[in-house]
Amino acid sequence: MASYKKLKLFTGNAHPGLVSEIAEYLGVEVSAASVKTFSDGEINVFIDESVRGADVFVIQPTSTPVNDNLMELLILIDALRRASARRVTAVLPYYGYARQDRKAKARDPITAKLVANLITAAGARRVLSVDLHAGQIQGFFDIPVDHLQAVPILSEYFLNKQMDNGVVVSPDLGGVTRARALAERLHLPLAIIDKRRPQPNVAEVMHIIGEVEGKKVIMIDDIIDTAGTITLGAQALLENGAEEVYVCCTHPVFSGPAIERLRNSVIKEVVITNTIPLGPEKKTDKIKVLSIAPLLGEAIIRIHEDLSVSKLFD
Repeated sequence: MASYKKLKLFTGNAHPGLVSEIAEYLGVEVSAASVKTFSDGEINVFIDESVRGADVFVIQPTSTPVNDNLMELLILIDALRRASARRVTAVLPYYGYARQDRKAKARDPITAKLVANLITAAGARRVLSVDLHAGQIQGFFDIPVDHLQAVPILSEYFLNKQMDNGVVVSPDLGGVTRARALAERLHLPLAIIDKRRPQPNVAEVMHIIGEVEGKKVIMIDDIIDTAGTITLGAQALLENGAEEVYVCCTHPVFSGPAIERLRNSVIKEVVITNTIPLGPEKKTDKIKVLSIAPLLGEAIIRIHEDLSVSKLFD
């Protein structure tokens, strides 16, 4: 406890439950701050304790409502920097706008880069995030970025299930690296769903590369948004002879018809982490939530003590 004397945790209103878990893991209290909204909608932040010379971590996923949570994060960072915190680290369990990471067509914005600029300009001196949608987002920042992966947490869960006759499936070509990492940890083969996406949130499965017949399938993605891709993929896997389909992801965005689609799907279980809070209206018997708090807590300790964060993945 003594070595964490100058370590302070702050948060907005995005995910107080996760922050409480991290604080409990670290053995510290969540620092006092008021984050409220004026009647005109502007966000008001008041830091209720001294942070002078402190190593401060602001934990705030920029999930729905994305813009409110992002503004809370930026204003908290600004307030802490102006209050003479020694260093402010933005801890982003979920990085909103990450899917707008390149110009897919003429005159597109690169919003993921804009958000990186805003966080840096607000006064953050380091960023800690989990499973960025695109690894190159780390390069959008001109400050250090520690990029954590949820695969070790997900793999431990499936290892306990002892799925010997299994196969790990990537729902698209872009997720092969993530799927391969899970497959290696589970000592299972890898398969890939080849699909095209005619428009956002609309996917059409083309064919499956690899052997899935008679196997228990674990399909992994970083984000499940409307669940169209994942439920369509699960159906295609069963049609190609898979015995049963499990799905796992790091970030349960679950927007629009996602929960209804998952409930009515052929998927046996959906394993997620709590980088994004799951409201009571989104809970279903198919969903299993794993906590990311110990991973983030350990990374915070290592950053605070100037130790290697990459050792977490050895």
